[in-house]
Amino acid sequence: MLKGSIVALVTPFNNDGSVNFEELGNLLEYHIANNSGGIVILGTTGEASTLSFEEEAEIVEYSVKKINKRVPLIVGSGSNETEKAVRMSKKYSEMGADYVLVITPYYNKTNESGLIKHFQAVADASLCPVIMYNVPGRTGMSMSIHALEVLSKHPNICGIKEASGNISYSSKVAKLLSNDFAMYSGNDDIIVPMMSIGAMGVISVVANIAPKQTAKIVDLCLEGEYVEANKLQQDLLDLINDLFIEVNPIPVKEAMNYLGMNVGGYRMPLDYMSEGNKKILTNEIDRIKELIY
Repeated sequence: MLKGSIVALVTPFNNDGSVNFEELGNLLEYHIANNSGGIVILGTTGEASTLSFEEEAEIVEYSVKKINKRVPLIVGSGSNETEKAVRMSKKYSEMGADYVLVITPYYNKTNESGLIKHFQAVADASLCPVIMYNVPGRTGMSMSIHALEVLSKHPNICGIKEASGNISYSSKVAKLLSNDFAMYSGNDDIIVPMMSIGAMGVISVVANIAPKQTAKIVDLCLEGEYVEANKLQQDLLDLINDLFIEVNPIPVKEAMNYLGMNVGGYRMPLDYMSEGNKKILTNEIDRIKELIY
């Protein structure tokens, strides 16, 4: 079963806005060397919604070859159009993804039966296991527990990234967990609470800049050392909150550039941070830099 601190990787860009594959390679090696238990590409943090299909395929091809099975590679392949999600999931699994991460339909949303059929169609088509992604703050909808119960029994659906931030809801999800169906925290600020109710790790934004510390929190939780894990969680909490002072991935890319990682700017409609928020973020990085490095 996939477990650990799984980084939701940014997509680095050159000054002209093209994908910076040299820096992407550096980031992949950095996370392999610094205890990340898996790497997500083409997710929200990776600005996938602004990438062309050709760019996405190039990133997948490059990442598969670069990682070479040293850690699991999870590729975002979701869409609010079922046929597109099916097509992308099949394509990326054929290219060598170890898992695909599939978000719930957004904007047009769906009813419960449509949601179940959506994920079943993707799971039937993918050659690798599917991790579902529940993030109502982004999509405007949340998966019903009944739908999750049905989908958790599909042989090619192995888990859920649960990013509602609602522990009560997550506790209901936890009742469905088994050796074949896992939950991963989608929120960095509640890694320890989520793992205390059964999550197997986190799909993390803060791991982009603090991979060892995030991995240590998760490892301690997996060992049942929740008090010690919570101390480390609290050490990172202000930084975690500052990484969401503006919409993700704006702050984390600013932080990475500040720390000397050449990840570049953003694809529109994202824009640079306000100077005031940037100061808040960089002051916090300076305060805990010795903890991170």
